[in-house]
Amino acid sequence: MRALLSVSDKDGVVEFARGLLNLGFELLSTGGTFRLLKEQGLRVEEVSAFTGSAELFGGRVKTLHPKIHGGILHKRDDANHLREARENGILSIDLLGVNLYPFQKTTMHSDDFEEIVENIDIGGPAMIRSGAKNYKSVLVVCDAADYAGVLARLEEGRDDEEFRRGLMIKAFEHTAAYDAYIANYMNGRFNGGFGARHFITGSKVLDTKYGENPHQRGALYEFGAFFSLNFKALKGEASFNNLTDINAALNLASAFGQRSAVAIIKHGNPCGFAVKNSLLESYEEALRCDSISAYGGVVAINGTLDEALAEKINESYVELIIAANVKEEALKAFEGRRRVKIFTQENSHLVRNFDRYDFRHIDGGFLLQTSDEVGEDELKNAVLKSKRGASEGELRDLAIALKIAAFTKSNNVVYVKDAAMLAVGMGMTSRIDAAKAAVRKAEEMGLDLQGCVLASEAFFPFRDSIDEAFKVGVSAVVQPGGSIRDDEVIAAANEYDMALYFTGVRHFLH
Repeated sequence: MRALLSVSDKDGVVEFARGLLNLGFELLSTGGTFRLLKEQGLRVEEVSAFTGSAELFGGRVKTLHPKIHGGILHKRDDANHLREARENGILSIDLLGVNLYPFQKTTMHSDDFEEIVENIDIGGPAMIRSGAKNYKSVLVVCDAADYAGVLARLEEGRDDEEFRRGLMIKAFEHTAAYDAYIANYMNGRFNGGFGARHFITGSKVLDTKYGENPHQRGALYEFGAFFSLNFKALKGEASFNNLTDINAALNLASAFGQRSAVAIIKHGNPCGFAVKNSLLESYEEALRCDSISAYGGVVAINGTLDEALAEKINESYVELIIAANVKEEALKAFEGRRRVKIFTQENSHLVRNFDRYDFRHIDGGFLLQTSDEVGEDELKNAVLKSKRGASEGELRDLAIALKIAAFTKSNNVVYVKDAAMLAVGMGMTSRIDAAKAAVRKAEEMGLDLQGCVLASEAFFPFRDSIDEAFKVGVSAVVQPGGSIRDDEVIAAANEYDMALYFTGVRHFLH
């Protein structure tokens, strides 16, 4: 039996090689892997000695050789293949331990295109694909996490076809993801990210019990290792719908840096938000906005969930909590709540992945766009259109309302006072209907909107939105502007002595 080991990530490869030797394998290797194994005193033959051909062009050509690919690809149960192998002096290679040049890691620390190109692996993917194609005869190991399992299977004689098929699938996934990243990187560098093809790849984190509905299947996949590093289940199991709500809650609560923000989400939209002096106060204020919708919702806590906050949350029912950190006493407070799910990022504050691109499935394909963000200077750069400018407190609330509006389904309007959301109307076909729905909900909750500010994710097409805002006591408004009737909207704001800002940036979310 013969194994070829050629790895960029050398974690565990010495132990793997030693285990293979103990099982009777002969070892072949290349470059740095060969030198490492030699230094550790292991019996290993360099590939160039095995093929009789020196490495060429600075190592660019070393495994691209008939004795390597012939040794991998020939069928062990085909008499003609076996005859050709004998006639050409080709010996079998029965196991490949190969992982690839760190192209992705290189792009993250360097912008030097020559260095990046040199980290495009050629021989590695070719060997992996060869071995995967001939998986019945060749074990392909491209993940160091599989080393121990492969050794155990070989020792016990359980390297059956099903096991080999699993490694084969993983191998093709590995090379496909590698090539997809290279293609996306090149299009990002030279075609603005929108080339003739775009590839979406992810690694499975977990299977959900079902999809959006019980008759659908579902799973969570991640880009890089975001969820693996920043998502730990402390209590319960996240459903498909939970994860979409967690995403919405996380986006909003984390948009305020390390401030004590709390967001309450229901069906992907905020029904409560506040950023006060403490997380407990923020939760209490967020809950006031719409405690009815908050029932069974998702709560994001931009800080540590402690016992006092846990007891306050326990006064109602929430389905899920995602917190930057969770104290043990807080977790114990929920022991009697069987249906409550709790997750943490084990950080001082919540973090997002900040994906560069956003995509949406439509039948037959998907739409791709660069991701939307509310810039920190968006309100600072907004143009004052009214005669009266906003006070310091109004500007603070406008900045909060603007961010909430950007993470809320269009059409929407958001009312904020004293750093807490008092009302929100979202997902309406008419902006004036959104405003009226928000006001009606505030009245039901017994909230006074007098002196609050208002943000809209898109322009007001008519002055009627300003008229409605004045009726409930709105003192300042921020919106993108851009309507053919902007002059009427500005005139209405001046008529009511209302501060009005145009950002010039809209944040549709459909």
